[in-house]
Amino acid sequence: MTVSNEELKSNAAEIRRSIIRMVHAAACGHPGGPLGLADIFSVLYFDILNHRPADPLWEDRDRLILSNGHVCAVRYASMALSGYFPVQDLMKFRKFGNPLQGHPSTKYLKGVENSSGSLGQGLSTAVGLALGAKIQQKNYRVYCCISDGECGEGMTWEAATAGAAYRAPVIGFMDYNGIQIDGFTKDVCDLGDLAKKFAAFGWKVHECDGHDTAKIREAFMQASGYVDGPQMILFKTVLGKGVSFMENNPKWHGSPPNTEQMEQALAELNL
Repeated sequence: MTVSNEELKSNAAEIRRSIIRMVHAAACGHPGGPLGLADIFSVLYFDILNHRPADPLWEDRDRLILSNGHVCAVRYASMALSGYFPVQDLMKFRKFGNPLQGHPSTKYLKGVENSSGSLGQGLSTAVGLALGAKIQQKNYRVYCCISDGECGEGMTWEAATAGAAYRAPVIGFMDYNGIQIDGFTKDVCDLGDLAKKFAAFGWKVHECDGHDTAKIREAFMQASGYVDGPQMILFKTVLGKGVSFMENNPKWHGSPPNTEQMEQALAELNL
């Protein structure tokens, strides 16, 4: 049964509320990026990915690589809501001895496909996994979430070169919000036209509103039907989406809300 767009929007709203509660409870973490990705992850976990929450190591599952691991709150919230572990465990985010670390680790949590820390490495991992699936004639798809800021990393473009050269059937998607930890990307290191750059490297490129559930779903469905090479979906997103004082503000890349700010954020997200 197909999940409706309204259900996906509802799930995205709950993911956002969980993100705020998690980061507040931890008193550290990154709220801005996860809030901006909530619509995309709702579509992935509840409509696009072929996965089994009760069997996270199922061999034929789709693989989702999270290159920008600091946004893991959105992945953990999506996993909990879809049944990988109890929702109440989200409040242990970033606590010592808990699987929900500040960057995902395959050592501690089943259901994540890569341990991440340094930016720029995820796309290479995804290209390798996609080539492995191709060689073994496996039908699962490999998805990779990257940030625009990490496109200042050379390794990203090495992966782009190899992905095109070997026709790796990887589906990359970018959190294209124009912000990184030190400010706006145009001021830190102007990345230019990333759509044209990936196309020039030989990738099939799509551009999409990262907050329009129907368009997100359509973009992923179109991408999943193409297996002749690598693709990159550039999702235009707003950092801190849904919380007025966080939206498009670099401060909220990696700052937790205090209790008053959390209450205001939750009130806005409950509208």
